[in-house]
Amino acid sequence: MAAEVQPLAQVKLPARPSSLTPEQAYWRTFRSPLNIPSPTKHAVTHISQPQPVSAGQTSPDFFVVTTGARVQLFSQKTRKLLKTITRFDDTAYGGEVRYDGRVLAAGDETGAIQVFDVNSRAILKTWKEQKQPVHSVKWNPRDSTSLMSCGDDRTVRLWDLPSETSLETFRGHHDYVRTGSFLPGQSSNLLVSGSYDQTVRLWDPRTPNGSVMTFKHIASVEDVLCMPSGTAILAAAESQIAVLDIVAGRPLHMMKNHQKTVTSLCLASNDTRVVSGALDGHMKVFETTGWNVVAGSKYPSPILSLAVIASGNPREDKHVVVGQLSIKTRLSGEQKVKERERQKQMEALIAGTIEEYDKKQAKKRPRGLERRLRGREYAGEDADIIVEGNVRGKQKKLAPWEKELHKGRYGAALDIAVQSADKITIVTLLNTLRYRSGLHAALDDRSENELQPIMNWVWRNITNTSFVPLCVEVSMNLMDLYSRHLAESETLARQVKKLRERVQEEVQRAQQAAMTKGMLELLTPELAD
Repeated sequence: MAAEVQPLAQVKLPARPSSLTPEQAYWRTFRSPLNIPSPTKHAVTHISQPQPVSAGQTSPDFFVVTTGARVQLFSQKTRKLLKTITRFDDTAYGGEVRYDGRVLAAGDETGAIQVFDVNSRAILKTWKEQKQPVHSVKWNPRDSTSLMSCGDDRTVRLWDLPSETSLETFRGHHDYVRTGSFLPGQSSNLLVSGSYDQTVRLWDPRTPNGSVMTFKHIASVEDVLCMPSGTAILAAAESQIAVLDIVAGRPLHMMKNHQKTVTSLCLASNDTRVVSGALDGHMKVFETTGWNVVAGSKYPSPILSLAVIASGNPREDKHVVVGQLSIKTRLSGEQKVKERERQKQMEALIAGTIEEYDKKQAKKRPRGLERRLRGREYAGEDADIIVEGNVRGKQKKLAPWEKELHKGRYGAALDIAVQSADKITIVTLLNTLRYRSGLHAALDDRSENELQPIMNWVWRNITNTSFVPLCVEVSMNLMDLYSRHLAESETLARQVKKLRERVQEEVQRAQQAAMTKGMLELLTPELAD
């Protein structure tokens, strides 16, 4: 019985080393995007998650989204909408759930602040002391009845659930106050606020007559973020993020990595990363040691709010939520491995041993290969041994050029491939012709019109480093066969001249690269070693 003719295996080009760092690879594992259209015509203005008080405490398994005149609660596990609170007279702002997940507070466009029971959605408290919009409401991380608000009436207020009026009103800002927070840790009795008067102010309820510390920024402050240490504050204004040292009373660092206004800041990766979103549509991730950008991604529209949702104990990043509402989720199987890898890389970078780290990574073999070499594929003496029958699967249909090739019509196979096949298929065919010593025969006895597609293919691909040897061999065969006809054919002569100029350009580039390398070695002798 005649042997079946199998399709040719395509040429596989050598894989180039990945340019992704472990940090970038980590953030790219947030996949399975879920884009949820807003139920209103309003944008998503705020995204938050209840924060546990202590390290061992688990947070409620939902996160909060504020959009239009409603606050929505989404499940961390299923990403589905759990509840919607709509009992607002106007646009709602800054929906925040207390750390125990039982009570929610939010402000609105009328200046009212409302507190809801999360389970029943009943209104527990309403304050209408402020007459202008309240954009930010935050719970005290240590006191379950205390919360603060920031309003367009230029005030920061401290509230207590049993009281009918605010406990303290902090005055000092000269424009809208759109963001604020309690300082974490032992300093939780202190409040920080950011205003459109370009200042960040620190408030102490024990001295309510004025701010205890003021930082001047470059523009209107859109968001503030307190670092877990309680000694530093991040403030976003225009396209810059300032790191402010509370202890020293001065700015420590200025991050200028966005092109448009930064609108939102949040913590991630157990507070070792800061994530920012801006009107340029970029989300950027900063490490908190040198404040360098370590990863980022681009969204199709401006980012007004974002949050990295963490879950579990210990807490691990699970979702990246960006308004207008896009939810990306990490694949949990590879989460811990990626986390350990990027942590090692960052430690090596800080310690100045990144080169040794890279060398160790380059020496690592693929895990599948390692298992096979160690014999881990063997299941033991009692393992079942299954010998599969010689069952032939469905024969793959041969391409037209493959049929011509197997019939020995090399020229026809090459013509069909050059006209209709992709680049890798043509390379596969040319390599096969080389192995069969059929390249010379495939190129022989051709007219000007039949030579033109082949010459054009060589001209396009001779600059590709992966194809240079093959293109050179094809060119040498063409010159051997048709050089004597150059004087007779103007078209052929023009194509040869065009190819010659292309090769000369590449030679000049190589010479310039060699000269540049030589100059660099003179400037930095260690590179020569």
